[in-house]
Amino acid sequence: MRRAFQIILCCGLFMATSIQAEMAPLKGVGDYSIPGWFKQSFLDLREDVSSAAASDKRLMVFFGQPGCPYCTALINDNLTQKPIVDFTRAHFDSIDINIWGDRDVTDFSGKTVTEREYAESLKVWFTPTVLFFDEYGKVALRINGYYPPHQFLAALKYVAEKKEHELSFTRYLTQSAPPPAAGVLHDEKFFERPPHDLQRLRDKPIAIFFEQKKCPGCDDLHRKVFRQPATLEQLGRYHVIRLDRWSDAPLVTPQGEKVTARQWAEQLNLAYLPAAVLFDADKEVIRIEALLNSFHVQSVLDYVSSGAYRKQPSLQRFVRERADHLREQGITVDLWD
Repeated sequence: MRRAFQIILCCGLFMATSIQAEMAPLKGVGDYSIPGWFKQSFLDLREDVSSAAASDKRLMVFFGQPGCPYCTALINDNLTQKPIVDFTRAHFDSIDINIWGDRDVTDFSGKTVTEREYAESLKVWFTPTVLFFDEYGKVALRINGYYPPHQFLAALKYVAEKKEHELSFTRYLTQSAPPPAAGVLHDEKFFERPPHDLQRLRDKPIAIFFEQKKCPGCDDLHRKVFRQPATLEQLGRYHVIRLDRWSDAPLVTPQGEKVTARQWAEQLNLAYLPAAVLFDADKEVIRIEALLNSFHVQSVLDYVSSGAYRKQPSLQRFVRERADHLREQGITVDLWD
């Protein structure tokens, strides 16, 4: 029987703890059920890939967790639209993995682990994470987080058409018909001005925001997320650099390499815009490459700037603890704000 995910965990990043009466409200918790047309799998991924290939399909693996609002949006908003459902079912076998689950998963090396252990081995930091595997068990595309319907459909077509060897998904997505956008690069007072020698920035972490002109998500980032006082407080702990993903403007990376913004974005293999890549000295700690709202952006920024990532390898648990701490102070946490 297909299990229904109930409100046990909160947000796309963490498990909810017991709710104390005196804590401030927690809003935006999701609720979804895995579609019945997902494959009933024994989670031997070698067999799942072979079975999909035999039907001239590819394998789509959805990593989620109960209560995740972004998972809810993907399942309830994207995977209920007939064009998306029809295309997915025609070109993919789809299976689901609960990042906290205990079912056995046999990976492509033949090793059997739990769902939780498999998610950890793949560094699934955000939910939903969607992995598309080719006929040989190689990842054709990885989506770390929620994509709105038109972008998710573009991802499905990119993989189904086997475009991964022809061009990057970022370029493919740019060439797809986008929704209306402002068509400009937005400026902010906290952006540091070029030229950028990132190797010399060692006094605090670095937040690199890759954007482009025709980018509705970039518009929302500036219109909504960057307007929040809590976001500005977190950004104050960083050197904040904004780069035009397609620019040939020169820079020096945290590792000391001289490149252009365009070259660096290609090296980083960015799959989504806007993208935020967070560095501590010359080490990339984490990146955001999907739609995230204000609370989650703030939490990821805090995870790095506080140094919590050094002690707590699970971003989900860090966000859970952070939300509980805010609620204990009487601050309402809205996971979808």
